[in-house]
Amino acid sequence: MQLAVWTYEGPPHVGAMRVATAMEKLHYVLHAPQGDTYADLLFTMIERRSKRPPVTYTTFEARDLGKDTAQIFQDAAREAVARFNPQAIIVGASCTAELIQDDPAGLSEAMGLPCPVIPLELPSYQRKENWGAAETFYQIVRQLADKSVVRAPREGRPARANILGPTALGFRHRDDLVEIRKILALLDVEINLVAPLGATPEDIARIGAADFNIVLYPEIADEAARWLEKTFDQPAVRTIPIGVGATRSFIADVAELAGADPTPALGDTSSRMPWWSRSVNSTYLTSKRVFIFGDATHAVAAARIAREELGFEVCGLGCYSREFAREVRAEAARCGIEALITDDHLAVEDAIAAAAPELVLGTQMERHIAKRFGIPCAVISAPVHVQDFPARHSPQMGFEGANVIFDTWVHPLVMGLEEHLLTMFREDFEFSDEAGASHHAAHSPRKAQVDSVSEASVADIPAPVLTDEPGNLWTAEAERELKKIPFFVRGKARRNTENFAAADGRRQIDLETLYDAKAHYAR
Repeated sequence: MQLAVWTYEGPPHVGAMRVATAMEKLHYVLHAPQGDTYADLLFTMIERRSKRPPVTYTTFEARDLGKDTAQIFQDAAREAVARFNPQAIIVGASCTAELIQDDPAGLSEAMGLPCPVIPLELPSYQRKENWGAAETFYQIVRQLADKSVVRAPREGRPARANILGPTALGFRHRDDLVEIRKILALLDVEINLVAPLGATPEDIARIGAADFNIVLYPEIADEAARWLEKTFDQPAVRTIPIGVGATRSFIADVAELAGADPTPALGDTSSRMPWWSRSVNSTYLTSKRVFIFGDATHAVAAARIAREELGFEVCGLGCYSREFAREVRAEAARCGIEALITDDHLAVEDAIAAAAPELVLGTQMERHIAKRFGIPCAVISAPVHVQDFPARHSPQMGFEGANVIFDTWVHPLVMGLEEHLLTMFREDFEFSDEAGASHHAAHSPRKAQVDSVSEASVADIPAPVLTDEPGNLWTAEAERELKKIPFFVRGKARRNTENFAAADGRRQIDLETLYDAKAHYAR
């Protein structure tokens, strides 16, 4: 077992909470002790939901372990059904309650409750949050879908689609859904239902009436979509419309299944990113080194946008979702790098330090890592904190999502003109490297350190001491000369010089080595 202060995913019952909280008239009865009752914190404080999540805990205590905890669960289930009158309930155990093996599924089945009961088997010590959400949604669809539903003939009616995947506590799911609805309206595609977000158990019963499914978030909906394809012969669109290129591909795929004309949707000119990418203003971002980490859906999409639409160099790519490692490795190969598949934030921190990127795109954890390293950062994936559930409309998908992505990624980077001004005035106390950029106000600027000027003659100043100690690779003179290089390319100059010195067998980088490296790379 590894002790950690951060985890990218919670246990699987948190994934079940996300599905239950996203739906309407569904209740989650969770067998859990005191201490596991944190649903209110997750959804009302972090996601800023206006109502409490539909979760009832048995909340047994240590003194109850010598009694009949099974009875405690049954009492809680009866009270929840009587109080909330749900159309269906899901039942399961938290990671702690799993150890006492009370079997909520069997207990609820024997109770004869007046609504459908969906048991969840979520192995807390083998699986994690996204898998728990996917398994929960799959079980809900499998048990509530009416298999007798027959789709109406296509003649004389618009195509119908199910939108699958949006949940509570998802990264911009609410706003993404607005953009997808706009696209489908332009293609004259009717929405049969959206699930889990906003759906009721009765809605799920008619899920088979759609002509095809749209899988927005594979981590949540792919398993259910495969079952629907097998059971109802519903094909699925799996193109994730994050970025301009992917949005166009998504429109083409939906139009093909719907038998619709894609021209109205493709003619959307609301995205300004393509114009900007072709303009001279974009040249200052060309080849910026970016490190990307998150869930598979957003990490792969971010790598593609960075590489194809913004001209960045992807120097690192990874995800914490081992179930989707294949897709991430394939995208990493297209970037010419090796993927990082891990749920250890310390390994991610080490990889960022080794890659020395100029921009980090990641989760809330990468935000903290980048802040410690002094690297600009933008959040692109869950897990996130409250600031990444903005009150404003801020999607990731569709053409408007591409605008949001452009703003979010570019704003942490200092603008090209500002970089030159900061370099010109770097001796000014406001613009020194130590002061930091004016718009990076996460913490107070550090006090600028001004080197004292020696009064001694040049002959009396001792030569730099060359040692083999780690971290003493650069002489003071070389470091001062390096600082004359504009800081937006200084990292690259440092790396090139160190690579040159290592290849040439030099143990110390002095002024001569710095100039030799400059001449070498200028050839």
